[in-house]
Amino acid sequence: MPAPDDSDHDTPFVGPYSEGPPPEALEVHCSDLTRFGLEELARAVLITVVLAAATGIAVLRWPVSWVRKRRRFSVALAEGLVKGFEALGPTFVKLGQLMASSPGVFPPVLADACLRLLDGVPPVPAHKARRVVERDLGGRIEALFDSFDDVPLSAASVAQVHACVMRDGRDAVVKVQRPEIRRRMRVDLRVAFAGASLLERFFEFFRIANATVIVRELNDLTAHELNGAAEALRQQNFRNNVHVFGDNAGVMVPEIYWSHCGPRVICMERVRGTPVGRITTSELAGIDSELQLRRGVKVWLEAVVLHGPFHGDVHAGNLWALDDGRVGFLDFGIVGELPEEWRIVLREMFRASLFDGNYTEAARRIRMLGVTEGTTLGDKLIGLQLRKLFEPILGRGAARLDLSKLVASLVETGRRWGVATPEELVLFGKQLGYFERYSAALAPEWVLGRDLFLFKNILPEEVAAAVAARNIVLPD
Repeated sequence: MPAPDDSDHDTPFVGPYSEGPPPEALEVHCSDLTRFGLEELARAVLITVVLAAATGIAVLRWPVSWVRKRRRFSVALAEGLVKGFEALGPTFVKLGQLMASSPGVFPPVLADACLRLLDGVPPVPAHKARRVVERDLGGRIEALFDSFDDVPLSAASVAQVHACVMRDGRDAVVKVQRPEIRRRMRVDLRVAFAGASLLERFFEFFRIANATVIVRELNDLTAHELNGAAEALRQQNFRNNVHVFGDNAGVMVPEIYWSHCGPRVICMERVRGTPVGRITTSELAGIDSELQLRRGVKVWLEAVVLHGPFHGDVHAGNLWALDDGRVGFLDFGIVGELPEEWRIVLREMFRASLFDGNYTEAARRIRMLGVTEGTTLGDKLIGLQLRKLFEPILGRGAARLDLSKLVASLVETGRRWGVATPEELVLFGKQLGYFERYSAALAPEWVLGRDLFLFKNILPEEVAAAVAARNIVLPD
């Protein structure tokens, strides 16, 4: 593809996805985890050495940290393991991020140690990032943009983000995948799968934990996250859904600039603000943080219940309090979607929490899905179990939730009913865990399941009647 003329800023650049991504670009291909060759063997040896060294050093240093800081052995061991993850690169950073976002699944001490992996990783050199952009878009950086900042704004396990200015003067950012990330993660995941299979064979704990299933899920997750075209399209669709009811002006999703997108490159509108997890006390004094959080959760719940695809990774780096007072959703590498039947179930649960506490209709809907065949209980008794299970989420201050106990309760209830917890509901619960953390700092007394504002589009008739009866005014 010829490079655009540096002197002609009036001629729009036509990139490979200027008309949107072709269907074949949206196809997701997962790696075959059962393949294991010399490259995987060499990597397995390196992984073993690095993890053994990192944890071994942590064990040797533990007595000193115990004397000085009374640090527990388990904490020191977990921190050593995380250092090993950092040394091994993107795949293991991604694994650590999965652990950090799943405190109810992994030991809390390990999940806590992995939290720092959510903050980013060292970036790749600028010349390598430039090369990816130029190869994907078919032109020199100097011709594609008026300016391109070589120092990334952020760097994560899969990609990093560079600020730029478009040829027409628009401020933008370019999300650039790390070079060779696909091959590296493919090899690492094959090694991890082989290791998980071996551990399951000899240790009951890993069989119960479904270690190989976790690796398969990570393989599927990374395959979707590495498809830049699909991610950009998910972001565009989410952006379109935000304003479908004519409200939600306080929430934004950056516009995708398709002319400058490619297989490994996503170009989008630049936003300015602060990740919600990094808002300082002084910044809190100048914003209505509770209202911002409510607006963000409202849009997210509408995506879950009404639209289908919802943001599946709302950690602190992906939810921002913007300088103009709006809330911004970023990074759509991970998106979940509940089947329509489960969305109806959730809607009935929210209805019960908001208005009458009667979960019988939700129980009936669940029975229609065929997931209660393992129980002889009637709808009313199942409804009472649902109320006991979900009231802690929906009826208390969000900052006082204990999502790890909730996950355990979900698993236990599923065991009693003879079913496994649906994967999409687990992802839904993980995101509630993030909102729990934000609420502790931004809105500790806010009660999610009692907030009519969140459900004005999900349950429009009921909310309108309640607003009129109570003579209250909901925010914009």
